[in-house]
Order: sequence, then structure tokens, then C-alpha cells
Amino acid sequence: MGASEQTLLIDADFPGGNIVVERIEGDDCFVHQDLRDTTRDWFYWCFRVRNAQGRRLTFHFTQSNVLGVEGPAVSLDQGVTWRWLGDSCIQEKAFSYSFGLDEREVRFSFGMPYLEEHLARFLTDHRQNQFLRTETLCTSRKGRTVARIHIGCIHREPVARVLLTCRHHCCEMMASYSLQGLMQAVISNSEEFAWLRNNVEFLVVPFVDKDGVEDGDQGKMRHPHDHNRDYLGEPADSIYPEVRALREFVPKWSGGLLRVGLDLHCPYIRGAHNEVIYLVGSRSEQIAQQQVLFGQLLESLAQGALPFRAEDYLPYGKAWNTAANYGSGRSFGNWLQDLSEVRLASTIEIPYARARQVEVNQETAQAFGQDLGRAISAYLRSDPELVSK
Repeated sequence: MGASEQTLLIDADFPGGNIVVERIEGDDCFVHQDLRDTTRDWFYWCFRVRNAQGRRLTFHFTQSNVLGVEGPAVSLDQGVTWRWLGDSCIQEKAFSYSFGLDEREVRFSFGMPYLEEHLARFLTDHRQNQFLRTETLCTSRKGRTVARIHIGCIHREPVARVLLTCRHHCCEMMASYSLQGLMQAVISNSEEFAWLRNNVEFLVVPFVDKDGVEDGDQGKMRHPHDHNRDYLGEPADSIYPEVRALREFVPKWSGGLLRVGLDLHCPYIRGAHNEVIYLVGSRSEQIAQQQVLFGQLLESLAQGALPFRAEDYLPYGKAWNTAANYGSGRSFGNWLQDLSEVRLASTIEIPYARARQVEVNQETAQAFGQDLGRAISAYLRSDPELVSK
């Protein structure tokens, strides 16, 4: 059967997949994102197209506008690597793509998915590294293993500990590339990061909403609340096993040495506060002062392509960063900053596609993770008590 005689297939039946196909009329495909248990409109989608070789198809999103500032991302190798198509392919709520004669399977997505397979590839590449150890945090609701990764000073008592989390909202995938870049920096042989790996233990939870990541959910504003609003009351009150396990494990692991906690997120599609990298200001004046200091260090030490400006800091009480945004829930950041030994706790928002007009992609996001490592090192080493140990 020739390519022209094969049936065009559009589906989301793979890890991270998300799409509802309404109908196909010739070269026009009508689709929309699957919200599932998300309580309001959101924008994550990811689908594959097979048997479209040599055709030019237009994909019409029939509900909200879910195309970002760099257009859709495309992968020709089953989701391993991605590139932005750019906004030239967009017509309002639709985009078009011309399939090469050898492109039997092409994936499209709102962003550049980072899944268990990406993390597994990273861990396999570094399985012999003495500064990395992988353990199990818990088992998810659907029976998946939720990893906790220890890196840096893991063979003796460190002088300080740092907690890193990601994917409280499972669709916020670009932050995962920055997290991987940070981990890569800490366990590397670089002299620049020697003090960190020899003195600081990092606890990394790469997928707080593990099921959502693999199932291709939105994750934001789940019913009855999402993972980042699940920190109210006692640990036993948390409805998600990942959050409950994290709340139980961290205070024991800390041993009074947890100084820094960063939660990596991505913001909205476009517009104010969505096309810059920024720290989300704390309601605690003491923590907020440390956030400002950290932001200044990060700006001064950044070497990657993605620009960071301390002035983009979003103080508590401004724009969306208000008590009303958290509703009746409690976020990871608000829980973490109440641990007595923590000096710096912050959410960091990393845009999906563009930061101050610079393209965010797999490579630039990872490089920003290295910049975070530089800033964490400088921040901790600015404490005379830690350096003297």
C-alpha cells in the first residue's frame, strides 16, 4: 500500500500524549486539548501524526488559543529532541505543517515534553557517578515509581542541604530541562561546582505529579485541588501520595541542615510575567529578602543564553501573587518556608518558549539550570557559618 493510500492517523496514545480529535476533512484536522479533571481552561496538548508523508495538513484548535509565542514544537524522533516551528506557521488558532516524504511519524506539542524516558536516559548516562544516587520516594496512585534523587555530598554528612522539586503542575515541562541542567552541573567534574558536590547534598524530586506527566494531563487546577495546593494541615491530610511522602521525608532528611528549597515551574502562554524568568515573592519578609539576594546573585553569575534580571522579581501582593491565588489550599513554597532551618524558599518561573525575546529550548533551558547551580553555590558560600565548617 502506498503512502497516499494509507489511513491518516492522529492520536495521543503514548507517554505524555494529549489530544481530542473531533474530525478530519481532507487536509484540515479539527482538534482540541483534553482537560480531563482540570477545572478551567488550560493549554497543554501533545499528539502524533502518522501516514501523512508528502501532505500539508492544517490543525485547527476548536476551543481556546493554545499556540505559544514560538508556535508548536515538533519532533521527528518520537519525542527525544524537539524544535520550535515558529509563529510563521500559525493562522489564528491553527497551524500548518508540510510532511516530508520520509516523515512517517511526527509529534507536535505545545512545548517540549520531558518525561520519564528523558530522566531515565540522564540517569543511565550517569549511573556510575559517585555523586548521584536514586531512591524511591513513593508509589503513585497508578502504581508508578516516584523517584527521589540524591546528588552532591551523599557519602558523608554535608554542611548544608538543598531541596529541588519540579512538575507540581505536570504540564510545565520546560522547567524539567533546567532541573536536569542543574543536576548535570552538580555531578560534573567541573572545578566550578566542586564546592557544591563536596559539601552540599541535594534532594531532587523531578516529577511530583508523576502520573500526570506520563498520562499527559494538564495538572494545573485539578479537581478538587492540584498537587501544589496539597500542603494544608498535616502530611496525612495530603490527598496525593507524592506530596504526603515528600512532607514526611523532608524534615527527617534535613537534620536541621536544609537551607534552600526551589520549586521549578512554567507560567502561562504569553504576556506580562510569562516571557521572563522570575522568582515568586514570599509572604515572609525574611524569606523575601533572601529571594532578592539570590536573584541578584543569579543575575550577576548567569552565563547561559537565557537572560535573568533580578528586577523581574514578583513581590507578594502584586499581579497574580496574592492570597486569593492560593484559595483554600497551601502551596509547596508556603509549606517549605515555614520549616525553621530554611533560609531561602522560592518558586522559579521559567517560560515555555521565550525569555526576554530569547528562545527557550532543550539546550538553553538546561544551560539556565547550570546558572541556578552557580547562584546556589554563591548563595550558600556567602554564609560564613557554612564555609567555616
